[in-house]
Amino acid sequence: MTLRYVISGCKKSGNHGSGQSGFTLIELIMVIVILGILSAFALPKFADFTSDAEAATIEGALGGVKSAAAIAHAADLAGGSTGSITLEGTNYTLVNGYPDKDNLEAIAGLDGFEVDITTVATKASVLVKAAAEGVLCFTYVESAGGGAPPTFEPASGTGTWDLTADPDECN
Repeated sequence: MTLRYVISGCKKSGNHGSGQSGFTLIELIMVIVILGILSAFALPKFADFTSDAEAATIEGALGGVKSAAAIAHAADLAGGSTGSITLEGTNYTLVNGYPDKDNLEAIAGLDGFEVDITTVATKASVLVKAAAEGVLCFTYVESAGGGAPPTFEPASGTGTWDLTADPDECN
């Protein structure tokens, strides 16, 4: 007994093996429309890298200044609190064991930042902001003495570290 298998199906007549496959024009247009809609929502999220980079720049400078102040203070304590330290062959004057306003830029390595040295209301301070216009900033206020470290204040005077504040307040 012989069994035969019959496969039923629809056969195209004519060109065998040249059946077309792929997407229709309508399907391709729909894919392009969907991608356009998705990119309209996603693009604003990725386009705001500039303000994030500006905030990261000033946060990095703030971290560098805090570290430099701590290192200078530690070097002063280790050297017997003489009021000056030598770092990499250069002598720096300290105020109450911390960098003074005139040496902060060199000790902290603030190359590429705009540094304004001022005295406001008998407080010696240094305004630090990125060289690019419209970038946030902070103020370094020298140590008041009595073992107190220097203070770091937002330059906008708001008392908070709101890095989304109006950069024009940083003048």
